[in-house]
Amino acid sequence: MEWVEVSLPAGALADELAALVATSDEVAAGGVEVRGEEIVVWAPAAEAEAAAEGVRAAARRLAQAGFAVDAAAVRVRPAAPEGEWRDAWKKHFRVTRVTARIVIVPSWTTHEAAPGDVVLDLDPGRAFGTGSHASTRLCLRELDDLAAEGNVVTRFLDVGTGSGILSIAAAKLWPAARGVAVDVDPIAVAAAAENLERNGVGGRVKTSDEAIDVVDGVFELVLANIQADVLETIKQPLAARVAAGGTLVLSGLLAHQALPAADLYERLGFRVERNGVLDDDPEWISLRLRR
Repeated sequence: MEWVEVSLPAGALADELAALVATSDEVAAGGVEVRGEEIVVWAPAAEAEAAAEGVRAAARRLAQAGFAVDAAAVRVRPAAPEGEWRDAWKKHFRVTRVTARIVIVPSWTTHEAAPGDVVLDLDPGRAFGTGSHASTRLCLRELDDLAAEGNVVTRFLDVGTGSGILSIAAAKLWPAARGVAVDVDPIAVAAAAENLERNGVGGRVKTSDEAIDVVDGVFELVLANIQADVLETIKQPLAARVAAGGTLVLSGLLAHQALPAADLYERLGFRVERNGVLDDDPEWISLRLRR
């Protein structure tokens, strides 16, 4: 299959806005990447114009929300060869210590782990999720804290798994747990499966492109790093997958969206245990809720 790249200049906010573009209803793409100050969306060449219009629609919605993006600046170009875009990842994706013990290590480099480090070996490929975005870092911090506090997890569910980074972290923090990682993007599912195998936890985490409402059973821990409107759309099946007494971690929320999201899930039988925020990026919020 031939691919094109649909680019959207986003300035210094490229990392933050990429998550919103990647999960927006307007964009149905084969992957999203940040290259410097540009958001790049892949799409099949036969669907180039539809993909471009989807990115323009997403840009218009972001502009209406107050972000400095211009739908008229969207451009379509032939996709770079795989070697080139992988080299682009390497320029911007480095070893990152996210918490006191969680370290993200790109697959093309090495890291000498300190005692107690939980190392996530990652190659995002064409799936969203390097761990650099604030919403992902917030989720990783919640996972680390939940494990440190002694919460017992035997089954977890990762909704909108992207590169699989949250499932890898959960599987390593709870070595006896089994999980399910779902994403509507089959390219993301393939990337997640590869990363889970790379980290030695593929045998314990099932990947699927099924919708959440067909996932079987309940889980002590459910993770959903998805934008606010999707969290509202899937609220009923998402809430139903959380076991009694279990934990639901929501992220992908801008600061002004956190309270409405909390109210929404409190009406479904949850209580908020913590609002998470990062000192270096307070625009994004996570919610830890208990059923």
